[in-house]
Amino acid sequence: MSSLPRAPVAIVAAMHEELSALLAQMPDEQRVRVAGRDFWVGHLQGQPVVAVLSRIGKVAAAVTATVLIERFGVRAIVFTGVAGGLAPGVKVGDVVVATELLQHDMDASPLFPKHEVPLMGMARFAADAAIGNALAAVAADVLRDPVALVGQQAVDEFSLRQPGVHRGLLVSGDRFVSTTAESEALQRELPDALAVEMEGAAMAQVCQDYGVPFAAMRTISDRADDAAHGDFARFVVEVASRYSLALVGAWLATLPAQDAGSGAAT
Repeated sequence: MSSLPRAPVAIVAAMHEELSALLAQMPDEQRVRVAGRDFWVGHLQGQPVVAVLSRIGKVAAAVTATVLIERFGVRAIVFTGVAGGLAPGVKVGDVVVATELLQHDMDASPLFPKHEVPLMGMARFAADAAIGNALAAVAADVLRDPVALVGQQAVDEFSLRQPGVHRGLLVSGDRFVSTTAESEALQRELPDALAVEMEGAAMAQVCQDYGVPFAAMRTISDRADDAAHGDFARFVVEVASRYSLALVGAWLATLPAQDAGSGAAT
């Protein structure tokens, strides 16, 4: 008796360059267009996957997550992209794997505590521990040799010697944090936040509602300060896209035949 086909894992990229790098490694991708987005269905490292560009911002991320779950029945969602470093010691070229996610611009006070999502009774959404642990492990291994990963020129240009892997809080908001004043204000308000971006917490909220495992892995492209815009596009092409391809591929290669995290369907 044949078994049912495995549900796919969703790989969501924040930037076009990252998605292109992933698609180049998918031998059988087929495009399905839903909600104005191209969802690419196929295989990567032998695993069934759906790859998609989320677009930028929390609403776009939430729409993408909902379609992945409702239309494609994914068993887990993994977000890969870039973020601005907040915590001391989180430097350009490091990787942050979220343990929990929060919307730093959510504020329905005084009706609800600041950052709490109204009517949910929570501000922080947990990322899937099993997927996060696996991603952190492969990241530590892959980043051991940054020259092999991105080349000597990129290592020198972006000072990527000894890139680190961090686990902790990732915060999201609908604005690009690009001034030292904004960055310092976030650090004071959320001292345990490691990095800031624009999509993860929204996807985590959708996955919480549906009971689908979610993980976010972000490459630090800047320090979310006055220099945040400098060489951003070049960093995405030369560093972040290569990180994403290597780390996602290495993680998928470790997956058992019918498992993608502690809460995934088998």
